[in-house]
Amino acid sequence: MPTKIALVGIGKIAIDQHVPAIAASPDWDLAATVSRKGSVDGTPAFTDFDAMLAARPDIPVISLCLPPVPRFDYAQKALLAGRHVMLEKPPGATLAEVHALQTLAAANGLTLYATWHSRMAQAVAPAKAWLTGKTITRAHITWREDVRKWHPGQDWVFEPGGMGVFDPGINALSILTEILPAPVHLTAATLTFPENRQTPIAANLTFSGNVSAEFDWRQTGPQTWDIEVDTPQGHLALRMGGNVLEIDGKPISGKASIMGEYPALYAVMAKLVREQASVVDLGPMVHVADAMTLGQRLQSEPFFF
Repeated sequence: MPTKIALVGIGKIAIDQHVPAIAASPDWDLAATVSRKGSVDGTPAFTDFDAMLAARPDIPVISLCLPPVPRFDYAQKALLAGRHVMLEKPPGATLAEVHALQTLAAANGLTLYATWHSRMAQAVAPAKAWLTGKTITRAHITWREDVRKWHPGQDWVFEPGGMGVFDPGINALSILTEILPAPVHLTAATLTFPENRQTPIAANLTFSGNVSAEFDWRQTGPQTWDIEVDTPQGHLALRMGGNVLEIDGKPISGKASIMGEYPALYAVMAKLVREQASVVDLGPMVHVADAMTLGQRLQSEPFFF
């Protein structure tokens, strides 16, 4: 029998990815939504999270699709109410608050799952398998997209805690930290801030091990989501956000679609709830925090949606 789940934050990512993934899964029954504005046809809708928790003690799992800054309060309330919690990426606005949620979930025997949807891209597991045991001589991320397309009018991405270009860039970092045979750490960064914004619109990162990354939120036209890795045994490239794998320039596996990522996340969440387990990997978020600490600040022209 499917488990009831409530979806909190009915915005673009929820409608595009979470709702279809839940609807297609035999594990889940979307029993309620919480949002100030959004709703899902045929699903009981609440505008107040406390009211939903009080009215629906029959819903044991909460999936949070809110922006990072308000997410901690919702997650804490859900855990204190005895509900399992699934977190959209990034898992929080700060590392410390996610550690606090880990402690709270463990103390109450509840599942906490910090998701990284790009790790579920079709070619990530084959790429990781191919790189296993190999020496990395160079790796580079090129992650350029159009913020106006993916976050139209969403000013929160440029507010403190919104992460700016690291909102998509952390997807690349989640893949990098998954596929590399050995960990790397940030050594330098350059962050470009529009003069009227609080978070960066572009970033260049340098890591140990001859690893680097370029993020830019100003690209129009075709979008670029590539990771390239050199080894003595050959050249690996992940394209389309981890969904297409190339070895020495030849396509090996995958296709240009992200529609399998969120169903895979919800399958993992179902398994974790059954096993009373949690998964919280903060590696990608550590790199972002380090970039904000070490980054040299540059200024660019104002940005407006």
